[in-house]
Amino acid sequence: MKRLFLIRHAKSSWSDASLSDFDRPLNKRGKFDAPLMGEILTLKSIVPDIIISSPAKRAKTTAKLIAKKIGYEKEIEFNENIYEASSMTLFYIIKSIDDKFNSAFLIGHNPSLSFIADELVNFYQNLPTCGVLEIEFETEKWSEISKQNATLISFEYPKLYKHH
Repeated sequence: MKRLFLIRHAKSSWSDASLSDFDRPLNKRGKFDAPLMGEILTLKSIVPDIIISSPAKRAKTTAKLIAKKIGYEKEIEFNENIYEASSMTLFYIIKSIDDKFNSAFLIGHNPSLSFIADELVNFYQNLPTCGVLEIEFETEKWSEISKQNATLISFEYPKLYKHH
């Protein structure tokens, strides 16, 4: 069994127009939501074997905040191919994960994360910022993951836990 968590970066700030898209930081809500989702994952006793993240500032910060909250002590792998990736590139990255890892967090961006979710488990919606989609695969090899052996286990996102 392999377990993949597709995680979209938390809400980012657009306040500094001089920053490139790659360098945009999290906004106030994003800085609150990432630890919140880390807490939710902790309550579910989820600590992945590996965290792979886009190196864009908003994704990197999301990865670090969640990792800290869940007690993930290993190095986070930053893969520049995740930034602005097509869904095919993301599939390649996922299928290339070392089989010694049974669970992985992939922290990245839309639209590619939503496309992958749709292709694997018919997730016909936009993955919201800091959304966490948990997918289990009936296989021992990452290279063999497919729609045929994928099951959606859970879908968590910050607004589920906020009372307005």
